[in-house]
Amino acid sequence: MFATRRALGPFVGTVAKKLDHYSQFQPSSLSIQQYLDFGRNGTAVSSFEFLRKELLVRLANIMQEISLLPPKLLATPSSKMVAGWYCESFEDLIRFEDAKSTQDKVDNFNDQLQAILKRHAHVVETMAEGLIELRESDGVDIASERGIQYFLDRFYINRISIRMLQNQHLVVFGNVLPESPRHVGCIDPACDVESVVLDAFENAKFLCDRYYLTSPMMKMEMHNMVNKGQPINLVAVPSHLYHIMFELFKNAMRATLEFHGVDDDPPDIKVYVVKGSEDLSIKISDRGGGVSRTVLERLFNYMYSTAPPPPRDGTQAPLVSFVFNLHFIYLKILLLLYLMLLSPPSPRALPFRQTKSRFGRVGMSLRLESLGFPHNLSRPRTTDHYFRLFWSGGSLPSNQSNIEEHWIEFSPWWEEEIRME
Repeated sequence: MFATRRALGPFVGTVAKKLDHYSQFQPSSLSIQQYLDFGRNGTAVSSFEFLRKELLVRLANIMQEISLLPPKLLATPSSKMVAGWYCESFEDLIRFEDAKSTQDKVDNFNDQLQAILKRHAHVVETMAEGLIELRESDGVDIASERGIQYFLDRFYINRISIRMLQNQHLVVFGNVLPESPRHVGCIDPACDVESVVLDAFENAKFLCDRYYLTSPMMKMEMHNMVNKGQPINLVAVPSHLYHIMFELFKNAMRATLEFHGVDDDPPDIKVYVVKGSEDLSIKISDRGGGVSRTVLERLFNYMYSTAPPPPRDGTQAPLVSFVFNLHFIYLKILLLLYLMLLSPPSPRALPFRQTKSRFGRVGMSLRLESLGFPHNLSRPRTTDHYFRLFWSGGSLPSNQSNIEEHWIEFSPWWEEEIRME
């Protein structure tokens, strides 16, 4: 008991007792098919009864991990702010723990979820500020950096899953309007991949034009090998796919312009979307100079970035991903979760965390640093195959055949019999 109390350091009193209780439970695993079925046939009351417990379990688990962060990080103002947000949200939801399942309570619960979503809207940026504050103070030792890396991987998976649960409930049973009448909550059963990719590119292009006064163009090829001549559709959360593509386009545009300069015509960014009998793959290829061997080992570290820190005054939206690689790794987690989530028969979705700190196997090599490399997003169309994300690599166009294949493969954690907690 003493060890538990000590672990719950920042959270005291009644909140600590409730945290101790709910952190002993495992979050529920949901499939995309369950989301669709419940969105079509479920009721607001049954969703309320599920979420009021499930959200407490997920919050309690991650709050316990927050309390185990290195003391120096916990002492930073930004980290204290994040911990305070989670504590406040946990206290807000405790009020509904044993409430009667009336329509008034459901309405109040929906209002509370809206407030929580708004409160946690800037968790990613605020946690990044905490890392900046830590680095600017006494620095980080190797052991602490590894612990922070491990925690943030799990922290952002938890954040994505909680926000997905909240958004789905509010769109289906609250006052949040769906983006399209055919959507089931925030899930589109027939998401038009081409339109999402184009939308993401145009918005990234607008930001790039504002930042550099120019931007690369895009050449996109669509290949539907299953239903030739037909648009490529899939079951997806459009906002997730948009976020993934938008961040990748930003990275590609920045790298291209900084490598070739803004005075010359930059080479096009090439996008290939291919729907096969088993996979849907999206490949983004740029000529942004690639990554040198000296930074490969640090490329996926939260505390590292190839870009200079953006201004902290908030006067402009940065084209580069947020300082210290935070958005880049957050994107990696979203990609991994997205691939796992969006297969309808999948028995696993929205995991809370995995018991191993390593997501998958990492192997990258680059023969020509000065050329650039593609990013591949690959998602199996059936559950007969494991989900994989290839971050660059795969087959290359003939004019890039002199690049050695370099890739990062993230295998699903249950492939190695990792127990979900």
